[in-house]
Amino acid sequence: MRADFRSDTVTQPSAAMRAVMLDVEVGDDVLDGDPTVRLLEEEAAAWLGKPRAIFVPSGTMANQVALGAWTRPGDEIVCQRWAHITTYEGGAPGYLHGVQTLTIGNRSGRMDPQEVREAIRPDFIHCPSTTLICLEQTHNVAGGVVIPMEEFAAVAAVGKEHGIAVHLDGARLANAVVASGVPASDWTSHVDSVSLCLSKGLGAPVGSIVAGDDAFIERALRVRKRLGGWMRQAGFLASAARMALRDNVSRMTLDHALARQLGERLGALPGLSCEVAGIETNMAMVHVEPEFMTAAAFAAELAKHDVHVMAMGPQVLRFVTHLDVGSPHLEQLVAAATEITAVHA
Repeated sequence: MRADFRSDTVTQPSAAMRAVMLDVEVGDDVLDGDPTVRLLEEEAAAWLGKPRAIFVPSGTMANQVALGAWTRPGDEIVCQRWAHITTYEGGAPGYLHGVQTLTIGNRSGRMDPQEVREAIRPDFIHCPSTTLICLEQTHNVAGGVVIPMEEFAAVAAVGKEHGIAVHLDGARLANAVVASGVPASDWTSHVDSVSLCLSKGLGAPVGSIVAGDDAFIERALRVRKRLGGWMRQAGFLASAARMALRDNVSRMTLDHALARQLGERLGALPGLSCEVAGIETNMAMVHVEPEFMTAAAFAAELAKHDVHVMAMGPQVLRFVTHLDVGSPHLEQLVAAATEITAVHA
């Protein structure tokens, strides 16, 4: 049995989801509009509390569509130091849009509002214009933590104070909604645009959403076109995404509980440790003691047992739970880790 804890992007569409994809009305979304895509966009916009939304192929494209809609070449954006936008999107802000980034904060995923305020450039010909502040919820590199609403809102308020747009990378916003009990629309009420990934914990095979007001979406549509993200008979994908958003949000409580169990059990093994109190959603960051072995070496040992995980640093493993792993996979992981620690301790 394969136990894949590398990411929640590895999820496979269920039999029911595959059936939905086969029995759906589609059209040419570029020429005439695809009716199923329109339904998804309307439902996603309502869930996110925004007037309009558009469907794009990936989370990276969703963020980059937003950046392109808010900025011009030579502008500067303010992001968290380990934001996905600057860490895992291939240098896209500079390559695609000609903007530079100013990053603040540390691996906690948080940004201090005063630091954000100080990062905003003055209206001075020698400086770039600060035109966008980016937030991330949940925060990937920080281990799926939920940035508290008070801090989240305070950072967003700095943008409002200075007339600067705020974009939320909400790839895993659904996890934050489930963990916090705060509706998506409450989080997004503080931002001007938001992205939402449908192919991570929600379990759709492909796709993300970009949402905002009418003026933003009109600009975003042009950027999506330039990036090649406007698809033809995309209703096949949109039908799966609709099902994911409708059926798979509340079940994330199972993923979060499994991540905590995973952290507790692995953290009790020799050579490993885990701050279980820091596990808020579907990620458990497990530390491998330096005198024991590296995280990459431990991941390689686990792979021999058909257990797969991603090293997020020299001594840190990131385990991600999702709808395709459950108690049997956890038992397989614990058995493999127990054997490895017994041999190498």
